[in-house]
Amino acid sequence: MNTFRSLWATTWFRLLVGLAIGIVVLFVLAPAGLSDFRLSLLARFLCVAMVAVGIGLAWGQGGMLVMGQGVFFGLGAYLMAMHLKLADAGPGGVPDFMLLYGTGELPVWWEPLRSPAVTVILIVALPALVAGVLGYLIFRRAVRGAYFAILSQALVAAFAILLIGQQQTTGGTNGLNGFRGFFGYDLNDPANQRMLYFIAAAVLVGMVLIVWQLRRSRFGELLVAVRDQENRTRFLGYNPALVKTVAYVIAAVFAAIGGALFVPIVGIISPADVGVVPSIAFLAGVAIGGRATLLGPVLGSIAVSAAGSGLSETFPAAWTYFQGAVFILVVGFLPGGLAELVGRVRRLPARRRLRPDPTTASTTGITSGIDAPGPDTERIHA
Repeated sequence: MNTFRSLWATTWFRLLVGLAIGIVVLFVLAPAGLSDFRLSLLARFLCVAMVAVGIGLAWGQGGMLVMGQGVFFGLGAYLMAMHLKLADAGPGGVPDFMLLYGTGELPVWWEPLRSPAVTVILIVALPALVAGVLGYLIFRRAVRGAYFAILSQALVAAFAILLIGQQQTTGGTNGLNGFRGFFGYDLNDPANQRMLYFIAAAVLVGMVLIVWQLRRSRFGELLVAVRDQENRTRFLGYNPALVKTVAYVIAAVFAAIGGALFVPIVGIISPADVGVVPSIAFLAGVAIGGRATLLGPVLGSIAVSAAGSGLSETFPAAWTYFQGAVFILVVGFLPGGLAELVGRVRRLPARRRLRPDPTTASTTGITSGIDAPGPDTERIHA
């Protein structure tokens, strides 16, 4: 029993237990207890949670208020959607919406996405390249705080406007939809939908493990040091811009992978899924769950997504107000998220043990006051 208590006192053991419980829930309980529709809905929440894992690393560890993750989520999603449309059109074919809105000719930059391997590489490489260039240019000029948040919001707004304006090549406000297959598998088959759920769950667990290792590594220590004392870290010979850029790139790649899996699971991607409002929703889940913890962003994101889905079914016109109220209350009274509330509850027994007994304290005070020699007594003995 004492051995278990000593293990439970360590952070890594509690994280392992939490991951083990999460794996059992995701891979055993959820597939066994949920219908195909609810399981597909959970898979959608897991894709959003992938974005939250990256935000937890960049914001919780690095202090970067990334409010424009919709850009990278959209890049991954649209790259996957373009490949699926080309695969449905067949060799040399053209997506159906281009025949309706455009000239019927395939743009040159669509052509490489006929290859599944090239598509997978671009889903990782293109967001990483964009985040690397933008991040280094921004962080090299020491842009941070509210200025970085506003700039990232401007980028995601510009990206959504660009997608809307390119109706002939991106589908405009309608986006891309009507996918029939996913790398050779029929998306109308419930078994393949379950396969997509297991892929999303496995990828999410892998991302959590990667972030866990990064937090424990030398890079994680540097990231926290840059967050707390950027100037001092620079004086020690490190490049804060490079450290923050690496975290920003990792968060971007996680968001892109989440967007790429979101497309075959949901069946549609549009500018409404990657704009300013979704980017704020990504951040809200992390803030509610606890941005400084490992599992808090994941649990908070899934909880916010599930609450939004459930409340929208019951209260279609008012659920957004409830979501906003929860966000305000948590940020106002629990800056560390719901994980802070758990920590406070866990520390209550220790505080009670440390609190002195009033009777004992008063008796001790009287006794010590009688027995202890005062200044006058010392002078008399002297």
